[in-house]
Amino acid sequence: MKSHKRKSRKWLKVTGIILLFMFIALGIYSYTVYKTFKNAVVTMHQPIEREISAKRETPVVFEKKDPFSVLMLGVDEREGDKGRSDTIIVLTVNPNNNSVKMLSIPRDTRTNIIGKGKEDKINHAFAFGGVPMAMDTVENFLDIPIDYYMQINMEGFKDIVDAVGGVEVQNNLDFTSNNFHFAKGEITLNGEEALSFSRMRYEDPRGDFGRQSRQRQIIQAVINKGVSLSSLTNFSDISTAIGKNIKTNLTFEQIVNIQKNYREAGKNIQQMEINETGTMINKIYYGLVSSEEKQRIQTELKKQLDLQ
Repeated sequence: MKSHKRKSRKWLKVTGIILLFMFIALGIYSYTVYKTFKNAVVTMHQPIEREISAKRETPVVFEKKDPFSVLMLGVDEREGDKGRSDTIIVLTVNPNNNSVKMLSIPRDTRTNIIGKGKEDKINHAFAFGGVPMAMDTVENFLDIPIDYYMQINMEGFKDIVDAVGGVEVQNNLDFTSNNFHFAKGEITLNGEEALSFSRMRYEDPRGDFGRQSRQRQIIQAVINKGVSLSSLTNFSDISTAIGKNIKTNLTFEQIVNIQKNYREAGKNIQQMEINETGTMINKIYYGLVSSEEKQRIQTELKKQLDLQ
């Protein structure tokens, strides 16, 4: 009986030591993840000289779970050329209804370029005046505050996809692009494939709208994969890829607060599209948005930001 008790105590002691080491290892790993991510965000952080939007009475407070918006700009950066923001996506995040609305704005959309005093393609705003002019122009177009920005180097985006271990998407169009064949159905893509998949538009009957849909799929897949537990083992690679290829005016503390207070909203991403009519003006192609369509989009986004 005593022998059995000694064995039980010994077994409990061994088990306790194993659990203790597991907790210590988890703590060290968590600290490593925290430190690695913080270093990446410091590299990413690029504040801009832009006052709080006139469309907001008070600044966003993440601790109070205020709804907020982010302008995502996918830019092909070339040496000696600022480039154009060929991918323009607005995220509106609302923790009160636990959702994120993801709106793609076609790059050829004709609108007033704020700070330039003329109408032009919306993606030219970035070429003319960088992130601040792009934010002002999109804000004017949608009639909502644009609180933050995230600029993504599209060439480097493939590094982010590879860092999370590739992504799975649902493809509804069989096509070949850049020697990659994309079959219908659920497919798994590496970085190079994802970039090619998201850029194709000429073979798509929906043109730029089809391309926008694929871009949103890739972004959503990266987000889903990035927040999964399976990606923790790749966290160093993910942080390095993010730090090299993304710029934002969000600080590390703000991103931590978003992760803490808006986590559930990120699980429900709803995609939106703008209906346009293509037309030629002075031999240049533009996408024209009717006043009714613009009103529909603005109303939905204002509701999402609790501005109505």
